[in-house]
Amino acid sequence: MVLFFDIDGTLWNYKNEINEKTIEAIRTARKNGHKCFINTGRSRAFVKDKNLLGIGFDGIVSGCGTMIEYNDEVIFQRLVPQNEAIRTVETVRKYGFRPILEGPKHLYLELKDFQGDMYGDKVIEEMGDALYSIDQHYGKWEMQKLSCATKIPTIQRDKCFDELCDLYDFMIHSDLVVEMVPKGFNKGVGIKKVCELLDEDIANTFAFGDSINDKEMLLAAGVGVGMGETYHDLTEYADYITTSLENDGIWNAMKHFELI
Repeated sequence: MVLFFDIDGTLWNYKNEINEKTIEAIRTARKNGHKCFINTGRSRAFVKDKNLLGIGFDGIVSGCGTMIEYNDEVIFQRLVPQNEAIRTVETVRKYGFRPILEGPKHLYLELKDFQGDMYGDKVIEEMGDALYSIDQHYGKWEMQKLSCATKIPTIQRDKCFDELCDLYDFMIHSDLVVEMVPKGFNKGVGIKKVCELLDEDIANTFAFGDSINDKEMLLAAGVGVGMGETYHDLTEYADYITTSLENDGIWNAMKHFELI
């Protein structure tokens, strides 16, 4: 079997704390011959926590399927072309969005745009010297996708979406945040691409996620497992709802399906 795990709310909590039973479950699954992949909306540059990576994974699907690694080698990658990236930045700024450009090695933002912002502070703290200025590297970004702070009127926000709808699908997380993913990519596409590249039957896959942005991967996998006690009702998309992250959800689901 090939197992795919979302990060935030699935592998760890909002404090980036990882349940010991989660670690044990993944390591045991690998010992039992199952392949384990991270599958995240975060770009690869934003997947760097040593405790997370230290669990041990066979591969990483990052940036909503725009980059795939297997056995520490990049086997697929799609970057936003330079002309599209420049058009994107100019357009979102025209409408008052504050962008974070997400790439395989770096994230790009302007510090002045995110002073006092909770999410911005988290990004700045986690990224360290891998965080670059948009303006100082103008047009030279390696970008897979982007997120934007969107504290503007909905009508104005939607006009921006209309201008860029040929390039992106939009995941509106709240009135304040939108994620912009290149058309044709999502976590479910990431699973299908891994199976294609590794010549695996997608029926032999499991996906574990906690939120609505995991919908596509829960539907794509042979078995979709939703984490219990989350903010989102995943019963429409998941084949099985396990216990919460704090109550050993991944461990319990793996035991239920006799993966460990």
